Amino acid sequence: MIPDDIEWRASDGLVPYPEALAEMEARAAEVRSAAARELVWLLQHPPLFTAGTSADPAELFNPAGFPVFDAGRGGRYTYHGPGQRVGYLVLDLEKRGRDIRRFVHALEGWMIAALGQVGVEARRECGRIGIWTGQGPSEAKIGAIGVRVKRWVTLHGFSINVAPDLSHFGGIVPCGIAEYGVTSLAALGADASIERLDAALKAEFPRFLSDLSGT
Repeated sequence: MIPDDIEWRASDGLVPYPEALAEMEARAAEVRSAAARELVWLLQHPPLFTAGTSADPAELFNPAGFPVFDAGRGGRYTYHGPGQRVGYLVLDLEKRGRDIRRFVHALEGWMIAALGQVGVEARRECGRIGIWTGQGPSEAKIGAIGVRVKRWVTLHGFSINVAPDLSHFGGIVPCGIAEYGVTSLAALGADASIERLDAALKAEFPRFLSDLSGT
């Protein structure tokens, strides 16, 4: 069940990154002024790289010449492209606890729970950003997190690799972590699709809100 004060949107097709960024910024201002509902927006982008506020140019190789955008979020370089589910969250932390650390922890838990619903055991790893799966040589990152909080309203969010072209991640050092690879639901042989992942995210969303509020 999605609360009435939150819009849940899943976009078809590929949404250009500048369009998504502009909409997020506008919606965040409207949420802050109580002129619009909060938003959870699930979408896919064309192939591109985004640079966070800690991005190191030495970690961008980009042999395919994909567009690179300054995201304004925290973190380093991230890839987005077809077959990857991106979730943008425009939520009002003023009424949800004003705790950024708890927000990130709840977001991680939401991703882990949704992945569990589609048959993938995932986890946090101390000292590493993102969501991880596998052990030993097969250990790899399956989900990324990059957020910004502006006047207690969140922007950006997460991505989960369903069936992207994993070779595209070779154009960067993903999130600045070179020691481990990147994987996807498809690469792990999981019986999952964008639609099934969306259903899992929706089913686990009430728990995320509960964790966010500390209830």
